[in-house]
Amino acid sequence: MAEKDSNDDRKSELEAFDDSKTGVKGLVDSGAAKVPRIFIHEQNKLEHKSGSGNCQNFTIPIIDFQDIYRDASARCEIIDKVRKACEKWGFFQVVNHGIPLNILEEIINAVRKFHELDADVKKEFYSRDETRSMIYNTNFDFYQAPAANWRDSLYCVMAPRPPNPEELPAVCRSVMMDYSKEVMKFGLTVFELMSEALGLNSSHLKDLGCAERLYLIGHYYPACPEPELTLGLSKHTDSGFLTVVLQDQMGGLQVLHEDDWVDVEPVSGSLILNVGDMTQLISNDKFKSVYHRVLAKNNGPRISVACFFRTHLEEGNDSRLYGPIEELLSEDSPPIYRETTAKDYVKYIYSKGLDGTSGLQHLKLSK
Repeated sequence: MAEKDSNDDRKSELEAFDDSKTGVKGLVDSGAAKVPRIFIHEQNKLEHKSGSGNCQNFTIPIIDFQDIYRDASARCEIIDKVRKACEKWGFFQVVNHGIPLNILEEIINAVRKFHELDADVKKEFYSRDETRSMIYNTNFDFYQAPAANWRDSLYCVMAPRPPNPEELPAVCRSVMMDYSKEVMKFGLTVFELMSEALGLNSSHLKDLGCAERLYLIGHYYPACPEPELTLGLSKHTDSGFLTVVLQDQMGGLQVLHEDDWVDVEPVSGSLILNVGDMTQLISNDKFKSVYHRVLAKNNGPRISVACFFRTHLEEGNDSRLYGPIEELLSEDSPPIYRETTAKDYVKYIYSKGLDGTSGLQHLKLSK
């Protein structure tokens, strides 16, 4: 009975917070000196006390794309670096990626400006209706996750059907469209390199539809009064094929590598790339989708823009099945996963929320 009362209390607290439509930033603006109970991560308290994380022994790979189309031998070297990064890390940073630096600065500034709009202006976008062109809220899995995360986000499906610009907030409308086009072009290049890194034709992943869909999320992590009690983003893997992340200079992103949390140090002008679950599935575990998280901090805000090459919930009725690529299978390397549609997989992730486990376990074939 006590557990039911506790769950009811939690649900009431979640609903009261959500009904305010002002997000975590609203809490901070109101002068909150304590982290509300719904944001407290018990496991994080334990890890903080034990001194876990913040490993200094590793650095995620940084790959320079400068000569990717100019020099055949340089391209081969880059493909080899991409292969090693995808196999061993699941993460890498890219410099000289070809997206103009002014567009990177503009999208970070635009996301900040949106989240710092007057609360009454932002409220019209606050929603959990995933069929809308663009929404803003606190945590997509607010009601499913064991504990809420200390961040607000705006979300928008940018491809294959871009939104009507008039439906986007004026402060970020133009640059969201421009940045998304640049990321789509860049993504095609990355999927070419990843295809070749797997020993496949350069267009293989593109031909599978991996680069067709783009979902953009602009995250805002306000300063937190008690950062040791919560997280900006819980431990999770990404559900799509590939994620391209632009972060400001605040830091806080960590990748789990060899059982240590490794800081992804900001590199000015760089983009962070990580392999998603769907790529681990179709590569039959050759490329790894790894756990990562974002720490809460007592300074801020931290701004990041994550672009996911993946299907979203309300998009069409694409019934294409994805399973391990036939060319990568052999007697010694049988399929590890059963087939799924990209949409069904995203639905499953949304139903369970960021609970610290990979959704791929759900698709594993029994040995």
